[in-house]
Amino acid sequence: MRLLTPDICVIGAGSGGLSVAAGAAAFGVPVVLIERHRMGGDCLNTGCVPSKALIAAGRHAEAIRAARRFGIDAGEPRIDFAAVQDHVRETIAAIAPHDSQERFEGLGVTVLRETARFEDAATVIAGDCRIRARRFVIATGSSPAVPAIPGLDTIPYLTNESLFDLRALPARLAVIGGGPIGLEMAQAHRRLGSAVTVIEAGRALAREDADLARFALDRLRQEGVDLREGTTVAEVAVEAEGIVLGLSGGGRIGASHVLVAAGRRPNTAGLDLAAAGIDEGPAGIRVDRGLRTSNRRVHAIGDVADVAGLGPLRFTHVAGYHAGLVLRAILFRLPVAEDRAILPRVTYTDPEIGQVGLTEAEARARHGDGLRILVEPLSASDRARTDRAGEGMIKVITTKRGRILGAGVAAPEAGEIINAWSLAVANRLGIGAFARAVPPYPILGEIGRRAAIGYYRPGLTSPWLRRIISLLRRFG
Repeated sequence: MRLLTPDICVIGAGSGGLSVAAGAAAFGVPVVLIERHRMGGDCLNTGCVPSKALIAAGRHAEAIRAARRFGIDAGEPRIDFAAVQDHVRETIAAIAPHDSQERFEGLGVTVLRETARFEDAATVIAGDCRIRARRFVIATGSSPAVPAIPGLDTIPYLTNESLFDLRALPARLAVIGGGPIGLEMAQAHRRLGSAVTVIEAGRALAREDADLARFALDRLRQEGVDLREGTTVAEVAVEAEGIVLGLSGGGRIGASHVLVAAGRRPNTAGLDLAAAGIDEGPAGIRVDRGLRTSNRRVHAIGDVADVAGLGPLRFTHVAGYHAGLVLRAILFRLPVAEDRAILPRVTYTDPEIGQVGLTEAEARARHGDGLRILVEPLSASDRARTDRAGEGMIKVITTKRGRILGAGVAAPEAGEIINAWSLAVANRLGIGAFARAVPPYPILGEIGRRAAIGYYRPGLTSPWLRRIISLLRRFG
């Protein structure tokens, strides 16, 4: 068996693992990267990239339908679903070289396309190689969680790992799960011509501020998505008319395809973490805020990491953020700690929902009544009027003294708008920074400045301020 002794061994070539490998190699540090499946991981192959490519196709279809509102009538779009899926595959193929084995070997990384398992606290076995590294980084990601629904295993249900392999449009798509993935795919398929039903046990988009989420949920319903909240699937059966889902309330839903989008589970099977003294739980590998496991040689990042018992944040940009933290810790011995307050998220429905920092509910739980809640409707933006996109809002949460604790946006391109607020939260800026800024006119993001100015509006009625102005007027 071949012995390899790199400084760093990375297990998993998804977003986080690739970032660690590339960053370390850039400093001339020997790295072994192990990947048992496809380079680029879930994000490139079955997650962010294909889903956003499909969403883009659906958005163009809907734009054709909406064109008549602008005096242009192009009729109902004709959907070639196989060509849509070709667009998805072409998008993946265009990005894949950046994540390829060839590129990383060109950077000096030793890439092993094998399954990894720990032999002991300081050794990993991968194929015919034994790797004894100074530090290990586990970046194995997550996979779709499949609920234990009677009869589900009797049908060829879909997950995000198989959805993008379809060549024919689902006639009747049932989506189990009303979180971001479920609703993004529900809206995209509805816009491409599917009849879509979403079944959600609780509140759809439950993690998001309800005031913001309602804009996306209302739009889905307006577009014809049958959204069943507070409902579970009791059983699945195949009958003469096709797949039938029996609901907890006694109803039945017919479907040609079923998409399971009911959460994610950490990919730890086969790693033999116990052999390395690494603790794990249902949410993933247990790490401290510095992303270090119970084995101090080993870090875990991204979807697989349960940080300080708070659970994982399963976003590609979080995996990249984690990669930067562990590189600083491993290469420079710097103290690091995950700061969740600065990490934004976006749900890519139409309208999008962007959030950074605390939601209103989270802020009230933490700070009580010592808050200012600043709200501005999207309809206040002239650009929203020109684009007929007035349904949405921004909500900014600050302390009484004006420090920004969080912001949420429901709007087209909310992900772009929230980016500036991410900068503000990360740098602990006050609301005055937005009040002083001069945005170009007309843009949707202008509602942020309008909300910021609203922070100062109560002061306009201050009797002391009015007396000062009155006194100054006497001097001409």
